[in-house]
Amino acid sequence: MKNFGRYILLISFTILVPFATYFVLGASDTLTKTPQEKVIYNLPYPGLLPDNPLYFTKIVRDRITDFLTRDNLKKAELYLLYSDKRVSMSLVLATKGKNQLSIDTFIKGEKYFLKIPELLRSAKKQGVQAPSSFKETLKLSNAKHKELIEELIKTLPQGLDESLTQLSNINLQITHEIETLP
Repeated sequence: MKNFGRYILLISFTILVPFATYFVLGASDTLTKTPQEKVIYNLPYPGLLPDNPLYFTKIVRDRITDFLTRDNLKKAELYLLYSDKRVSMSLVLATKGKNQLSIDTFIKGEKYFLKIPELLRSAKKQGVQAPSSFKETLKLSNAKHKELIEELIKTLPQGLDESLTQLSNINLQITHEIETLP
């Protein structure tokens, strides 16, 4: 009879402790942690990177395509692609340890993005309205860029604070410009 009581106590202990631990720790985790949701937006494949000797061919191609694109909405879509590609390049460069080149590439991408709102305003003056889906894509892309800037701020070395601040400021300006779109 003594052993029977021990077995019941042992079984009760092995069943109750995991449940109690799960509920106590699970509840405290949800109270202390505030999960930050990731922005769901896929960046395009970066292609050639600025550290590649053939990168200049990509730049020449992009400039020719930019020059030949006359429609403001098409040009805005093109600039969004250029911006997203440079952000994607920037991430790859950061993983390679080319920190300053990574930030410079990201800044160039944000400068492309900064041209988009003016193109959309110009198209509106000509009587062409950008689809609401494109405006939503712009907001998602900008939010993804902001998320990635915050990640770079956390991971890159301290000596790059000025460049990262410039990058954050450009992204903030883009956010404001997007909010004021017609």
